[in-house]
Order: sequence, then structure tokens, then C-alpha cells
Amino acid sequence: QVQLVESGGDLVQPGESLRLSCAASGSIFRIYTMGWYRQAPGQQRELVATIARDGRTNYTDSVKGRFTISRDNAKNMVFLHIDSLKAEDTAVYFCTADLQIGAWMVGSRKYWGQGTQVTVSS
Repeated sequence: QVQLVESGGDLVQPGESLRLSCAASGSIFRIYTMGWYRQAPGQQRELVATIARDGRTNYTDSVKGRFTISRDNAKNMVFLHIDSLKAEDTAVYFCTADLQIGAWMVGSRKYWGQGTQVTVSS
């Protein structure tokens, strides 16, 4: 059983910063790519950022320069630091992990967290 649990979501004012965390636990052999998605009310879920095991990162264009993704491989955690929050950043943020649950496993499977709410409002 694998669990991903996000934390750090909050109600913040425009311009403030926030740090989201996600911890993966359970029967994990190796985690490859980790990432963050978000889903705003009435909109489709969108990819925000990903980070490979070696630290290479990718961001969707709309968040470049304000969002920073990082990870701690020893603790099976991924983080998302968000600067200069805007109203349009309001969404539920989900973390993901592409992982293997055993050395016998061919390929990997993507696991999802339950999400953490970020609301930006004055």
C-alpha cells in the first residue's frame, strides 16, 4: 500500500508565498519522477511541475519564475514553493509519484495524493 499525503495548503493573500509538501509512504522500492498538478474550480487538472530523481525539473509556462519544485529522496518527499501568489493560483494541488513497489516490478506506476487546497484572496 502506497500513500501520498500533501500538506501546506492555506488561505493566503495575493503576493504572499506558500510551501506545499508531499510525503510518500508505504511499500516503496524506488521513486522516479515526482510532480505537482492543480485543479481550479470548474477547470481540468493541469500539470504544474515535475522533478526527476536526479533533480531535473520542468515547469508549465504559466508558473515559471514563481514556482520551485524540489525533493528529498531520502525522505520520499516533494515540495512546491510558490512565490507572489495570484488569485488564479487558487486550486487544489495534487502531488504525484511514479514509483516501483518492488525490484520485480517492470516499469512504474503513478500514484496520486488526495490534494491540498490553496486559496488566494484578499
